[in-house]
Amino acid sequence: MPKKGKIYRSAKDKIGLQEHSVEEAVTLLKESRTPKFDESVDISMRLGVDPKYPDQMVRGTLVLPHGTGRVKKVLVIAAGEKQKEASDAGADHVGGDEIIEKIQKENWFDYDVVIATPDMMKSVGKLGKLLGTKGLMPSPKSGTVTFNIKDTVAEIKKGRVEFRVDKSGIINSSIAKISFDREKIIDNSRVFISAVLKARPATLKGKYVKNVFLSSTMSPSIKISLLEFEK
Repeated sequence: MPKKGKIYRSAKDKIGLQEHSVEEAVTLLKESRTPKFDESVDISMRLGVDPKYPDQMVRGTLVLPHGTGRVKKVLVIAAGEKQKEASDAGADHVGGDEIIEKIQKENWFDYDVVIATPDMMKSVGKLGKLLGTKGLMPSPKSGTVTFNIKDTVAEIKKGRVEFRVDKSGIINSSIAKISFDREKIIDNSRVFISAVLKARPATLKGKYVKNVFLSSTMSPSIKISLLEFEK
């Protein structure tokens, strides 16, 4: 196993095992950053849910106030005037049945988000296996099956993210870049955590959030205290 570098070991010793406030965690992240590249800031939340039960599935969307630092490529599958609306809104790729055929024949995935209008979902359904395995399948629950193309594309470009608990009960997401101002990372962190807390399943009994960690690409994980969110 590769030995961790001096910067990583020093940061880990400073962070310790205790919980930190969001402000403290972001300060520690900024202090442990490397000058080599602009690292992503990631959040991980382990939940006390069992996703195999539909009533314990946790998912949702939110717009981060300062974006993620990465502009997503958007594909819109629509017909008629909705194609022009998508193009005017700034979608990177727009098309109808010909786009569906391109994905099927070429395994084409040069995009990060797929939006489809409801009238196209019968055709888009053919892409279930291709898009589903990559987490790209449009869904009404994530707001990516809609006739409101203009606002949806705009939100995604501004920094809308989707969260969804995985099979092991964990939510992971990138929420910023380490080059962001400290206050912007704090804002994004708080908005993301609050959104997941609000998505607590009504039928869940017991502890909902077991732990939360903040990290950058090259840093140790920092455990976050949820005391400020429980007020």
